[in-house]
Amino acid sequence: MADFDLSIDEKRVYADKSGKKTAYVAASVGVVSVDVSDDLVGGFRIDHQCDPRDIAGSPGEVAIATAEDVLLLQNDDYHELDFGPATTVGFHQNRVVAAAETGRIARFDDEGWTDIGTAEGVRTIDGSLVAADDGVYRIADGELTHVGLPDVADISDPAGRLGGAEGTAYAAAESGLYRLGNGWMSEFEDSASVVAAMPDGRAHAVSPAGVVSLEDGAWVADPIPLDETVIGVAHDARTTYAVTDSGSLCLRTTESDWRTQVLGLDTVGIAVR
Repeated sequence: MADFDLSIDEKRVYADKSGKKTAYVAASVGVVSVDVSDDLVGGFRIDHQCDPRDIAGSPGEVAIATAEDVLLLQNDDYHELDFGPATTVGFHQNRVVAAAETGRIARFDDEGWTDIGTAEGVRTIDGSLVAADDGVYRIADGELTHVGLPDVADISDPAGRLGGAEGTAYAAAESGLYRLGNGWMSEFEDSASVVAAMPDGRAHAVSPAGVVSLEDGAWVADPIPLDETVIGVAHDARTTYAVTDSGSLCLRTTESDWRTQVLGLDTVGIAVR
């Protein structure tokens, strides 16, 4: 049973605060916090030493899958959730979902962990969707249902993540970018490695040509000003964040161009809350 507050109302109040924000980068040294104000990048520091394998954000919280356990960051505290070693982490209806090397997938709430099912080679979790070696699964009624689409590298399900009704689910796959409607519907045919979307319709993906964004229903080039490959994207209410394979942080607001900051880290991913 959780011995700390999991109130969604508390999380949303935290997320609505304005002013200075913090982006959390999972890197080989641990979780690195980066101060951000609008489109300006400030200082950064090691916030928590660990061996992170994945990172995900939800309003007021950040979850980290590590080689030892799943961690949940609330306020300034990192809570161990007693899951054991984890490879992947995400949020389903504002609750942490994690996967282990064994394929075990479970959801954390006030009563602790509840197993959802198993899948081999879980690659990413977001909202109601889980991408594994044999395709994508949907979380429904506490179980996993296979919904197809092979070779998926990343998924984004904003409605399932936040427990709302708004937002389109996407999958980035070797064969292209897809949205989930009446089955998987092609958005473009270039291979895609990263995708991130929000309930308000903002979405970014990464193809071999670089970053693309969804503008008025069309995917258009939105390149970062660096000759580096983006490996992770996250959004908050106004800002898009990206980290690269060379350890740089990039960000832009809805009203600005990309700004960059070299972190010099071996990065795994990025999250905001």
